[in-house]
Amino acid sequence: MRLTFLGKNTQGGGSPTLFATDRDTYVVQGWRVPGHETSVEIPTGLLKYVEPNTGLAAALHTTGRDTYVLSGAAVRDAAALAQMDIPGHETCIEVGKVREGDVDDTAARPSV
Repeated sequence: MRLTFLGKNTQGGGSPTLFATDRDTYVVQGWRVPGHETSVEIPTGLLKYVEPNTGLAAALHTTGRDTYVLSGAAVRDAAALAQMDIPGHETCIEVGKVREGDVDDTAARPSV
């Protein structure tokens, strides 16, 4: 899997990052969520890097701390992981990409 860097939101001792993939998905790097291997917590500001007219095909759950928790597939691709700098308190997941106008594009929008 090849990654394209879209943006980073350095905050609170971490560097949540958003990447687009060559598989028409997103890889989301964020803080680990204890007990949930395939979930990450990200600052709300990271979403400004989502490509125009697209969204994340994942439910975004607000934490009340200006962050969201979302779940996806664990990234195990060695080549993709080698392209990233992931500190021990962070992990990454892959989520689908929803395009504006898709039948169910509402799942990609945060509930604010």
